[in-house]
Amino acid sequence: MTAGGTVKRFSVAFCAMALAISAGLATVGSVSASAQNEANKATEVGVSATEIRIAVVADVDNPFAPGLFQSAVDSVNGVAKYINANGGIAGRKIVVDVYDSKLNANETRNAFIEACEKDFALVGTTALFVTQVDDMVNCKDSKGQATGIPDIGGLITSLTEACSPKTFSPNAPQVQCDTVGQDPVTFQGTMGPFKYIQDHSKGGAHGALLISNDTPDARRSGQANMLMVKKSGVKPDVELALSSLSTQSAFTPVVQDMKAKNSNFSYLAMSLNSAIELRQEAALQSIPTESATWLCPSTCYDHKGMANAGSVMNGETIFLTFLPFEEVKSNTMLANFVKYTGKDKIDGFGVSGWAAAILFQQALGDAVKDKGVNGVTRANLFSALKATGQFNAGGLVSGADIGTKSGSPCYLLLKYNNGKFTRVHPTKQGTFDCTKSNYTTVKGAAAG
Repeated sequence: MTAGGTVKRFSVAFCAMALAISAGLATVGSVSASAQNEANKATEVGVSATEIRIAVVADVDNPFAPGLFQSAVDSVNGVAKYINANGGIAGRKIVVDVYDSKLNANETRNAFIEACEKDFALVGTTALFVTQVDDMVNCKDSKGQATGIPDIGGLITSLTEACSPKTFSPNAPQVQCDTVGQDPVTFQGTMGPFKYIQDHSKGGAHGALLISNDTPDARRSGQANMLMVKKSGVKPDVELALSSLSTQSAFTPVVQDMKAKNSNFSYLAMSLNSAIELRQEAALQSIPTESATWLCPSTCYDHKGMANAGSVMNGETIFLTFLPFEEVKSNTMLANFVKYTGKDKIDGFGVSGWAAAILFQQALGDAVKDKGVNGVTRANLFSALKATGQFNAGGLVSGADIGTKSGSPCYLLLKYNNGKFTRVHPTKQGTFDCTKSNYTTVKGAAAG
């Protein structure tokens, strides 16, 4: 079982992954007696009497990180199996069309155009180069109206997409959408992991804050994360933006600064490979593992990648906004995710895809409950999504308010040692720390 895939990945994906992802247990709900007796018919683009076609757009085949988001595709296919095994939606089975966006803006746009003409909705979108959303917004429904195509995204890093009126996701945008276009913007998120470490560090935490500069989205996301770190009370000894493709030597001055200032903390919002290089450099300069809290987001929840690094990653602290896969017995939705996706195919990106598809199931179920089995239209799905409040996919993920695009304070911490991830906080399996005061806002520069 792995939680990452290739070690070298674009860190923008991982930074975004540190933010709250949200979902709730999806049920179709009962419909009226008259609706139950109504014969199914074709009601919308991608909807026939027997099928509902959905599209998953994801970066998979590319020369930089081959197979990058294959797990998002696997998880949406897994949800389709799960939904169909439980009766489908409105008497129809779910059929998944896969579009590979290939880490390419043109391929991504072409995928949206084709899906508009063929599919009912975009589900589990995991594409890093969404540069415009006009094709989504202006997509025509079966009546020729520019209703738009619902985009129920998995991992979304582009604010253009995240704040689109046609996009809804269990991952809340990192920026409050009503401040987009302002400078500074207002970032939103949880400072829970950083506050916990600050409160449990003698004399307070201080150290290295490291982000990726590989793309503008990655840099902006990292800067927002570090604003949350500093708001929690953690003091920076060194702040630096590096490429996730940097070699170990790039971390030499970072570790030198940590050593000179007796740093007791580091937070690296980059790739797993970068986290490994930082720890290797720290070991080379004889900084003891126990002298600092080495914090990493879900980037480091990678069983194979961490094991391949050997003992150098022992003592790494990882914070997640989804339940660890070791706790499959603690949560029914987690068990379904593993069962229907396949335990050899799951990772954190897959969790985002699964949660998005469960959100689709729930919202369309609400529309069917209200409008009947032939109420399966894009307009009705949009209405249901806008009306959806708190959602956490049956406790699988930390949660968010879908309609308002606001996130969650919830998180959990793990510790890695000798091939095993062990809970640190909270200690009870299947739970998150959801202290409300951890959810906060900070002002920051609009551009990365």
